Amino acid sequence: MGCFLASLPIQSEQALQNSIHYEIPSQKHTKKKLALIVPFRDRFEELLEFVPHMYKFLNKQQIPFHIFVIQQKDNNRFNRASLINVGFLYTRDKYDYIGMHDVDLLPLNDNLKYDYPSSGPLHISSPQTHPKYHYDTFIGGILLIKKEHYEMVNGMSNNYWGWGLEDDEFYVRLKDAGLTVIRHENIDTGTENTFKHIHDKTYRKRDMRKCFNQREVTRRRDRMTGLHSVDYDIDKIHNVTIDSLPITVVNVRLICNKTLTPWCQCNEPVKTKKS
Repeated sequence: MGCFLASLPIQSEQALQNSIHYEIPSQKHTKKKLALIVPFRDRFEELLEFVPHMYKFLNKQQIPFHIFVIQQKDNNRFNRASLINVGFLYTRDKYDYIGMHDVDLLPLNDNLKYDYPSSGPLHISSPQTHPKYHYDTFIGGILLIKKEHYEMVNGMSNNYWGWGLEDDEFYVRLKDAGLTVIRHENIDTGTENTFKHIHDKTYRKRDMRKCFNQREVTRRRDRMTGLHSVDYDIDKIHNVTIDSLPITVVNVRLICNKTLTPWCQCNEPVKTKKS
């Protein structure tokens, strides 16, 4: 994935600054600015479809936005929540709210508004419309949250290496902080036609392994880790264009504390049953 992104056109430092401050001219200074944060690894084909789609979708709504692809460039297991924490820290000084956005989930219904969520976190991909997940406390896929609320709950847990459950833990954080998740009402589409789900599960299988004591730890509320304890280095920052549309790619190396979270690499020997 890194080699693909590295081969895309790199723009000047001035162009980088211009793209980071991207705004719809007619809406300049009248709307809050959205940092669309895409946790990412090895999804190049999906990114090629995602970027033009989101530009078209959000430009219709005249949302001042920029897309930040937070790309994990280490040898650890994928950690979506930590990448979102890094994306928040990278963008919070210039943006008013973030959108945690899966790269493989494209909104189709124009009534899904990405406006500033002043009243509370806004879950775009509700259980009633998401193609796959339908339980009431589901807040994955696409969630908008203003920076004050993200800071209030100390971001997301850094314990979730591999796939799944980090959103469920984040839901508990929001609930504990007294924040109510809001969803759009009166959406006239359902699970088949509200979103386009472009995940290729044949070639990109989910990392579902549970190693060491991972299952026990990640079923509990994490009161230790979060936004202000995420351990990482930024390797490189690239400004690239896809179909002439600017995005920022932040290459991140997450640092794994193998004493605290040995499952970040999942090198536990396979246990065999005795005959």
